[in-house]
Amino acid sequence: MRQFTYQEKWKKLLTPEIVSYLTQIHEFKGEQTLFIEAKADALNQLVEIAKIQSTEASNKIEGIYTSDERLRALVRDTTRPKTRSEREIAGYRDVLNTIHESHDYIPPKPSIFLQLHRDLYKFEGYDIGGKYKTVDNVIEEEDTIGNTFIRFRPVPAWETPAAVEALCAAFEQAMGSEQIDPLLLIPMFILDFLCIHPFNDGNVPLRYQQQIAA
Repeated sequence: MRQFTYQEKWKKLLTPEIVSYLTQIHEFKGEQTLFIEAKADALNQLVEIAKIQSTEASNKIEGIYTSDERLRALVRDTTRPKTRSEREIAGYRDVLNTIHESHDYIPPKPSIFLQLHRDLYKFEGYDIGGKYKTVDNVIEEEDTIGNTFIRFRPVPAWETPAAVEALCAAFEQAMGSEQIDPLLLIPMFILDFLCIHPFNDGNVPLRYQQQIAA
């Protein structure tokens, strides 16, 4: 059984450089209310641009492409998906919208991850989403001459449900202590989530998107 704990690990990240960055980010966050009130239209445009760029980048990681014109139309929900790639983009769009609109009410729980993963593949027409991986997966890397080798072995399939449960519990406990800056805790959580690699396909770090939205 994998164990996850953040009670001491975060202290190793408190280098002078990182502390300086954290301070600046929190200062800017304190000023954002004034920006939201004064530049509401500009902010909405930035959010739309961010959604398009996020959708494009995240899907490219999975090898999913479409034209720039089609991508913008799909993100804005002004067209219907025509290909498998576009169906996955449309699913990602809906999940991203859910996160942006309701991030304050989405707890980091296994059932939520499964629900978001289900919605990610809801346009596929068959039951692919909302289930943990059924076979072990590996992270492979290809060198400059085309040779592939295993870079990392994630948590095996049989251990995945318990690992996700333990990870979420550790995150909630760490957040509840109010001792760890969330800006340090969140990337630690994301890294552990990706090391579990809980799905056969679509292992996009959804909680990362949720925290960015927040």
